Amino acid sequence: MSFGAIIIGDEILSGKRIDRHFTKIAELLRVRGLRLAWAEYLGDERPRITAALQRSLAAGEVVFCFGGIGNTPDDHTRQAVAAALGVDLVLHPDAEREIRARFGAEINDVRLLLGTFPRGVDIIPNPFNRIPGFRVRDHHFLPGFPQMAHPMAEWVLDTFYGHLFNQRPTVEEAYLLTGTNAYESALLGLMERIVAEFPTLRLFSLPSISDDGQRRHLELGVEGDPTLVERAMATIRQEVERRGITWRSRPQ
Repeated sequence: MSFGAIIIGDEILSGKRIDRHFTKIAELLRVRGLRLAWAEYLGDERPRITAALQRSLAAGEVVFCFGGIGNTPDDHTRQAVAAALGVDLVLHPDAEREIRARFGAEINDVRLLLGTFPRGVDIIPNPFNRIPGFRVRDHHFLPGFPQMAHPMAEWVLDTFYGHLFNQRPTVEEAYLLTGTNAYESALLGLMERIVAEFPTLRLFSLPSISDDGQRRHLELGVEGDPTLVERAMATIRQEVERRGITWRSRPQ
């Protein structure tokens, strides 16, 4: 299954706040042997959010959506999900129970709006303050606050997707190449050869440039099945040595 992330908020797009969700969901997936296939940043625009959700729901992907599930006028995620699904918004009984437990005698209709979700969804428990998120069709809608959203995302992964964890052990290895011939265009033929001979591996090449604009090294490597990675790296090493390129293993 493909995993995606939608991160919502004008404050992120304007630079007022730094996004912390992308790196965290990528980390949560990586340690479980999974990978984030895509990520999308959206502002607080209900039509744009609705359109993005219509696409991802139709694709049948696993999506983590961060932000916009509150009850203020700039929160549009709940309404966008309802529009994308073609359903109405209702007070979810499980969410109501959690919110009443959270606020006790201070409960009111405004606070209960936090549990008004698209009809037919299930709630995601919030260990931070008991105000839940919700999930439907492998889409998981979480608060914008990292201290709430990240434990909730971890719970979702461990509860619903454990059968996908670490199905195929993978490793990543790379060489740091230096010298006059250690640049991407000169090694394009080698890269194409690796991709052709090892189509299940992920090849990457990452040039490194110092602050003064000078090339430092080229990081060239592959990720995937350990046996294939070993063979591919041997091929790379043999070729760069033939060309007189200096190499060293990248620190793990």
